Formats: sequence, C-alpha cells, structure tokens
Amino acid sequence: MIAGYIDRDSLLHRLPAGVKLGALAVLSVLLLPVNDPAVLGGLVVALLLVYAGFGRVGLARLQRWAAILPLLAFIAVLQVWASGWAAALASVLRILAMVLLADLVTLSTRLQDMIDVFSRLLAPLGRLGLDVKRLALAVALVLRFVPVLFASWEGRAEAWRARSPRRPGLALVGAFFAGALRSADQVAEALDARGFAARDRKPNGVS
Repeated sequence: MIAGYIDRDSLLHRLPAGVKLGALAVLSVLLLPVNDPAVLGGLVVALLLVYAGFGRVGLARLQRWAAILPLLAFIAVLQVWASGWAAALASVLRILAMVLLADLVTLSTRLQDMIDVFSRLLAPLGRLGLDVKRLALAVALVLRFVPVLFASWEGRAEAWRARSPRRPGLALVGAFFAGALRSADQVAEALDARGFAARDRKPNGVS
C-alpha cells in the first residue's frame, strides 16, 4: 500500500489530506447526475494530463488501470443495450473519472495523513467504545489497497497471456483472491510486528 504514494513536490501533494478527501467526496457526488459525455470526457482528459505531469511514474500509474478496461467495456455493452450509446459513453467516462480522481488522492497523500484525517472524523465513535485508531487505519488501508490489487490483477493477467493463448479463466480469479488474502495476512503481521495490537494483549498471568 505504501508504494501507492508517489513522492513529489507538487501542488497536489502540498494540499492537506482533508481537503483532498473532502474534494473527492464532493466531486464523486456531483458527477453522479452528469450525463453529458463532452463534460465527462473533458474531465477525463484533464485528469490524464495531471498524471502525465508526473512524468514516467504517472504514465506507469495509468498503465495499471488498463486492467479495468474489460470491465468498462462490459458495462458499456449493457448500457448500449439498455439506454443507448450516449448513456453508455457517459457511464464509462463517469466511472473512469471517479477512479482516476480517487487514485490521484492516494498517490499524492501519505498513509499517515489519511489516518489522521479519518481519526478526527471518526472521533465521536470513540464514545461508543470503538477503537477509532483501528477504524481510521482500516479505512485508509482500503483506499491504499485498491491500486495495489489492480496492479496484482494486471500482473497475473499479463503472465497468463504470456503462457497461454486462451483468455484468463476462473483459475486466474482464484489465484488473484488467494494472493489478495496473503497480502492481507502480511499486512496484519506487519502491523502486529510494529506493536499495533500490543495494547490488546495482557501480560502473562493476568486474567
């Protein structure tokens, strides 16, 4: 997940994490009723230019998202059948814009900064006895983990295509989820090794 952050000195990086997360939430809501392909297409082009501004690292980041193109194509086919070409194009562009916006936040925001923001937002839940720090970490890790999972899927799909002329099947899906679960275990072990769960343990002999 940490690899999702790109260390750069840009305006986007200098913005506070709360501002970026808030803007992402607002823009995601505002994009839902937009059905004009020209507007959505213009936004996608603008986002692509932002990625290009990061140079090779940004372009490599975009290549990760090529893994969702089959899914977008499937959605487009369904939308064409149900509502026509215009609606299909708008739906695909809207999803793509939201994905790129979310990834821009993850690549420009440190994990600890995200945790700090979510800790403040979830602070009222502490009165109910919930562990706010754990909740904040969980939310931040979910945001960080999505690009990593897509990269993992892309890598497995490329390996499959290099070894077999057939399209990836259920075996690839199973391997992907098995890898995702292993990654989750590794993250849990890393957090445990850093003492995150130590406070929940009681000394030997204490009941």
